[in-house]
Amino acid sequence: MNIDEYEWEPVPGLPEQLPDGERILWQGGPRWTSLARRGFHVQALAIYFGALLVWRALSSLWDGGSLTTAVIDALWLMPLAGAGLALLTLLAWLTSRTTIYTVTNRRLVMRFGIALPMTVNLPFRIVESAALRIFADGSGDVPIVLNTQDRIAYLQMWPHVRPWRLRHPQPMLRALPDPQRAADVLAHALHAFCSTTPARQTGSAAAAPGMDSASRPLVPAVS
Repeated sequence: MNIDEYEWEPVPGLPEQLPDGERILWQGGPRWTSLARRGFHVQALAIYFGALLVWRALSSLWDGGSLTTAVIDALWLMPLAGAGLALLTLLAWLTSRTTIYTVTNRRLVMRFGIALPMTVNLPFRIVESAALRIFADGSGDVPIVLNTQDRIAYLQMWPHVRPWRLRHPQPMLRALPDPQRAADVLAHALHAFCSTTPARQTGSAAAAPGMDSASRPLVPAVS
């Protein structure tokens, strides 16, 4: 596994030309609306600000203020709420625009970063397993479990990492508009890699530890 910064891409999503024998099987990125809702929690924050406005108005009325005073007291929070929601929405959109996930027949490449673009190369030899989770809006996540010898930095990878897996961070293809397609391609690529790498043909078919009930394993362990 390696992490690189770059300024120029010979191939979109890749920091360099692919070596002989390696080919791109799939490329994609996050859906910004889904990323805003689940990654940047814009919807939850909007509900919070709404509740705060209502609480402020009710407090003003409880203290003996008129309805007009209560509305004015509540509305002064609107610019702050609007600015915060707009900023997070913009960040979600920019993150989506600057992110490309690439699956080749040998590795997974994650290119992301707004101000400082970087790529993370995850060779299939360090991938233990993966899972698929599809949400109500049709988008989905594909978390990747790495072997214990290879670690990633949670903060460096965010939001392209599974939430709250701080001890053993899991890189994740996040908020994909067509997650089933990405999962199928990755599963087939990993199975093909296992079948052509004799040293890794003894992996078990168990799901990765820590997968919640809403995620289902899509590939076996390969170590």
